[in-house]
Amino acid sequence: MNIFVLMKSTFDTEEKIVVKDGRIDDDGAEFIINPYDEYAIEEAINQRDTNGGEVTVVTVGNGDSEKQLRTALAMGADKAVLINTEEDLEQGDQFSTVKILEAYFESKEIDLILAGNVAIDEASGQVGPRLAERLTIPYVTTITALTIDGDKVSIERDVEGDTEMVESTLPLLVTCQQGLNEPRYPSLPGIMKAKKKPLEELELDDLDLDEEDVEMKTKTIEIFLPPERESGKVLEGDIDNQVKELVTLLKTEAKVL
Repeated sequence: MNIFVLMKSTFDTEEKIVVKDGRIDDDGAEFIINPYDEYAIEEAINQRDTNGGEVTVVTVGNGDSEKQLRTALAMGADKAVLINTEEDLEQGDQFSTVKILEAYFESKEIDLILAGNVAIDEASGQVGPRLAERLTIPYVTTITALTIDGDKVSIERDVEGDTEMVESTLPLLVTCQQGLNEPRYPSLPGIMKAKKKPLEELELDDLDLDEEDVEMKTKTIEIFLPPERESGKVLEGDIDNQVKELVTLLKTEAKVL
């Protein structure tokens, strides 16, 4: 099977995020594999081990993304591809990313593409479905189980706290949700092997694309942090008095009643 994973490097939300002039300060940000993409990488490795084939992890970004690709290789992926847009594209959006990926996959034989359900930085959830539409292959989002038998695929997907059963055929694109698996940590042997695994770097020219072809369709005006939460209040006394005080606070302070 030819299995591909769409990976994105995102800033680590557990680290302190600094916003400067309406932008996230990259110099002070720690970048990681988008957590939802880790489920996709893990599932791709599991499916390869069950059904054979190889796993290729693909990302669109800059040279710094090589670190996250090496981590994916250390987890067990076979190959990695960095489509480096640093020289040609100052900024991109979902349209730009899909246009680039479409050009990359144009000459590839695809059985399965996996992606994260969303990226934790923008959380649009658009890239996977839009790419599937451009490649004219079926797609299923927010999957929590995946079984492949020949070219037939059985899927469980999360739908607002419930589960939907879906059947499809290969080729197929899926986006992965928490609960699908437990992503592994790279082992020391895996890290050593990753240094020798192939990591191909491409640019827009290699895909016969110009800057005009991938020009953004949207523009981010400003990024800002949410206001700091005020400390809460602990209501004391018997239940009746607590309820009365709570209603008063909701009316006078929170102004939601």
